[in-house]
Amino acid sequence: MVLRSISIEDFRNHASTALEFDRGLTVVSGDNGEGKTNLLEAIGWVATLASFRGATTDTMINVASDSAVIRVMIEVGGREQTIEAQLNRRGRNRILVNKQPLRKTRDLLGTIRVTVFSPDDLSLVKGGPGERRRFLDETLSSLHLRHHADRADLDRVLRQRNTVLKQAAGRRGGDIDATLDVWDTKMVQVAERIATDREHLVECLSPVVEEVYRSLVEDSTRVQMNYRRSWTGELTAVLAEVRDEDIKRRVTTVGPHRDDLEIVLNGFASRTHASQGEQRTIALALRLASQRVITTTIGDEPIVLLDDVFSELDEQRTRALMDQLPAVQTILTTATGSIPEGVLSSLHYRVSNGLVEPDEAGRSA
Repeated sequence: MVLRSISIEDFRNHASTALEFDRGLTVVSGDNGEGKTNLLEAIGWVATLASFRGATTDTMINVASDSAVIRVMIEVGGREQTIEAQLNRRGRNRILVNKQPLRKTRDLLGTIRVTVFSPDDLSLVKGGPGERRRFLDETLSSLHLRHHADRADLDRVLRQRNTVLKQAAGRRGGDIDATLDVWDTKMVQVAERIATDREHLVECLSPVVEEVYRSLVEDSTRVQMNYRRSWTGELTAVLAEVRDEDIKRRVTTVGPHRDDLEIVLNGFASRTHASQGEQRTIALALRLASQRVITTTIGDEPIVLLDDVFSELDEQRTRALMDQLPAVQTILTTATGSIPEGVLSSLHYRVSNGLVEPDEAGRSA
């Protein structure tokens, strides 16, 4: 799969932008705040139906508009395919594939796959459990399309269950318990699948992360990953045990939404004991390992999106990252305008206040 072109309208600070790509490296340069990341965010949204920055739909639409449009042309198996997504401030988003409307937007998932490298990836290691769960779920959605549906089902069940807990107002009763029994049954069904899928993914990722990390730092550092459930035993029984606490706190206290991915570096928790340089290297290893596992499983390389990552890396880590990146279509943004020595860019654009123009002078050999 190759991304051939993109055009966006009223997406953040891009009033009207159109770019073409080829199979090699495309560099997009510009000062901070000019719209480089916004462009990658638009590509990422079409691939995942979500912002890799965690932004809501409303914030991605230009303040002067009620909707934003992203159009891409991709090549799959030698055939061209067009995708048009309209993000609406009010009402449901609308997606057309080859000018035909999709009944469900999630049917788009799997059409485009991307791996995003961002300075914010430090939060995968340094941040809270939610960041690591999102990383696992994004990878699983690229591997198994049903995982996205499972996550949506879990979110729906949690909203309903938490609503009942709030309505209970700290008291138990026949209607409250009967209703919670129903939502507990629904939650268990999807929660076990999600937790099991995440556990299997961590088993696949763990040795690859360690291998990649060692390649990046060129030593024999030990990296271990463990998926930590927020419960032990049968979830049905656990939910019954914690029901009084859930009613008291008015929130569901156990389930996949409370699980965590533990990353251990040389026997110590990387979140609290690793240096920032080590944490950044772990984050790079996580992204590279995810790319490899998806490629091995699906048989197709995701597009690589590099969002100004070199500004946060020293020369050694920059060289190591470029050595580890697969020979696949890559779109790279940079604030400095420079790319690592010896790396050839096929196309080079410059962004200024949401306006994109070709920049032949920026190409490097």
